[in-house]
Amino acid sequence: MSESIANIKSLYKNKTIDELPLFIAEFEADERAGVKQIVNSAKNKLLALEKEKKRVKIMREYDNKVCPSGYLCGIDEVGRGPLAGPVCAGAVILPRDEEILYLNDSKQLSEKKREELYDIIMDKAISVSVCFRSPERIDEINILEADYEAMEEAVSKLTVKPDILLLDAVHVPQLESYEQVSVIKGDTLSASIAAASIVAKVVRDRYMVEMDAKYPEYGFASNKGYGSAQHIAALKKYGPCEIHRRSFIGNFIK
Repeated sequence: MSESIANIKSLYKNKTIDELPLFIAEFEADERAGVKQIVNSAKNKLLALEKEKKRVKIMREYDNKVCPSGYLCGIDEVGRGPLAGPVCAGAVILPRDEEILYLNDSKQLSEKKREELYDIIMDKAISVSVCFRSPERIDEINILEADYEAMEEAVSKLTVKPDILLLDAVHVPQLESYEQVSVIKGDTLSASIAAASIVAKVVRDRYMVEMDAKYPEYGFASNKGYGSAQHIAALKKYGPCEIHRRSFIGNFIK
């Protein structure tokens, strides 16, 4: 007696990606339309995995071309645009041949996927460093200079000294003692920059969730300090809190 389609569907849902080839082989000859649909879903999942492996391989090859030997450090920042909270810079040195799937610009990933990748990066990376610059410092020296300071500190706190820095579309004057390679849209081209982007995003987002507990009226847990309608309305109603960037909010308060 043939396995029911419902049971086959349940089997499929419980299979790991590594188990799918055997699952496909077992049910591929079944002519029932429902089973064919399930088998095609399994095949598409394997095709998507192979596509992702190729994409990440290209990102790793990009890094290895920039730095054929020694340690390459990817650097990226998050939080230039928000009205509140720090700017955050991440610096990551990945093993040369480590395959970490789904690395990408942190903004292109869901929060759940970023959190998953954060744990993987922290486990597999040779060295990781994340540094903030406060709203006060941003107001004092401007966002770009604060960004540069955070990047400089992040590099200085790595446990190994990098040979080359790979940055997303910036050149940092404070890091002139290092060879710097700047690339536009680096977080989509470089595995190292993407990893730095993800780590910085997760750390900053977690901080803003903590600030939401302290200042719940601004909705920091959801807007992460960016100028959402709710955030701007609260800013106008309650005025700024201690983590607002005074140099960013002049259009919203008297």
